Amino acid sequence: MNQYFENNKNLKSDINKINAKVKDTSFVFYTDNGVFNKKGLDYGTRLLLENIDLKNKNSFLDVGCGCGPIGIYISKKTNMKVDMIDINDRALHLCKMSIKENNLSNINVFKSDVYENVNDKYDMIITNPPIHAGKMKVYDIIEEAKEHLTKNGELWIVIRKDQGAKSLIKDFSEIYDFEIVTKDKGFYIIRGN
Repeated sequence: MNQYFENNKNLKSDINKINAKVKDTSFVFYTDNGVFNKKGLDYGTRLLLENIDLKNKNSFLDVGCGCGPIGIYISKKTNMKVDMIDINDRALHLCKMSIKENNLSNINVFKSDVYENVNDKYDMIITNPPIHAGKMKVYDIIEEAKEHLTKNGELWIVIRKDQGAKSLIKDFSEIYDFEIVTKDKGFYIIRGN
C-alpha cells in the first residue's frame, strides 16, 4: 500500500479540483492519488482552520503540507509570508497548481524532509503530522519545530486523541507550554509556545 509521504512515480494520477469554504473564505485546491486529503478537506484540517489565531503573525510554515489547503487558506486570510514543505513531489506539484488557481503570490513551496531544507524562523508553524510515517517522524516534526520558531512563535498541531494527542502533550511538556485550543470528534487542536 502506498502512503502519502512516499514518492511513488508509478501511481496512476487522478487529479480532482476541490472547492472549499472555511468560515467566510472560499478557496480551491487540487488533490490526487497518493496525497493526503484526496477526497476533500478532512475534518481535522477544517477544525484547525476554524480555530486558528492568525493575529499578529508575519510568517508561517506548513510542515507536511500535502496538497496545500492550510497554507492556501492562510495566504488568502492574511498578508503573511507563507512557506509550505513536503517530502512528496506530487503534493508539491498540486500545491503549485492550487497557488496559481487561487491567484496567490506570497507562498513559497519547496521539498524538505522535516526541516532539512528550512533555514528561516517563523511566527507560526502548523502541522497535521503524517501519523502513518511513524511516531519517530511525528516527534521529529514537533521537537525540531522549536529551532524554527521566532521568540514568541507558536506551534499548532492537529492530531486525533487515538493517535497519541495526550502522550504527545506529555512527552513534550518540557519543551512547549501546550494549550488544547479545542477538541471535537476525537480531534485535538493544540497550540504550543
